[in-house]
Amino acid sequence: MKKILIAVLPIVLALYACGSSQKNSEQQDTEAKKKLQGIWIDADSETAFLKIKGDTIYYADAQNASVYFEIQKDSLLMYGNEISHYRIDKLTEHIFCFHSITGNTIKLYRSDNEEDSLAFAGSSPDVVPAVTERTQQDSVVMYNGTRYRAYVYTNPTKIKVIKTAYSEDGISVDNVYYDNVMHICVYEGRNKLYSSDITKQTFKGVVPNDFLQKSILADMTFTGVNASGYHYQASLCAPASSVCYLVNLSISFDNELTLKLVI
Repeated sequence: MKKILIAVLPIVLALYACGSSQKNSEQQDTEAKKKLQGIWIDADSETAFLKIKGDTIYYADAQNASVYFEIQKDSLLMYGNEISHYRIDKLTEHIFCFHSITGNTIKLYRSDNEEDSLAFAGSSPDVVPAVTERTQQDSVVMYNGTRYRAYVYTNPTKIKVIKTAYSEDGISVDNVYYDNVMHICVYEGRNKLYSSDITKQTFKGVVPNDFLQKSILADMTFTGVNASGYHYQASLCAPASSVCYLVNLSISFDNELTLKLVI
């Protein structure tokens, strides 16, 4: 059955964010932005919280996407999947305090320790985190006295899927996940009967487009062979979530692929 969907925050394209920043460039407080350059430490946990370089905020967690920001009047604006506003309480050369979305006060102080830069070693936008290794599933079934072996290869990609989340303190962060390509094939003995790559775009028009764009092709399961052909079930899921669409794939003995959403 189709699992219950929850609302997923709308994606605001980076081009839109850049366009917005150009519109508001005259309202920016460039002097405040200069004060923020460097690494900032959380006053409560004494750990590196964020690094600011130029117009970009970087987080210590490599899974958190870097984000363009502006300072306008008494507000910090971040342009990620959504535009987030945070009211600034205090900003000096060494102290930065602002209110989170939940009303918590985030208290930061400037780092004077060069070793704190190590916390951001993997947060450069040019660095793609290492993807997991290719995995393989294989299944053997008998049909009409014939032995079939089916394989599913999960191939990680560098195709990013962004999902907005919120920290316990109420800070909006865009988490980066990576999509998969599934290679499926069926053999009768050593004779290859079917072989194809399945990508997320294979399900366009079957899974709602707004969900498809924000999902990951998470799993592919071989379900058997019968008179109509070979059968698989794909799971397209919101990253780090149990919210999924399930789609049945049927491949006829003439190698025609049909898709059906599980309702």
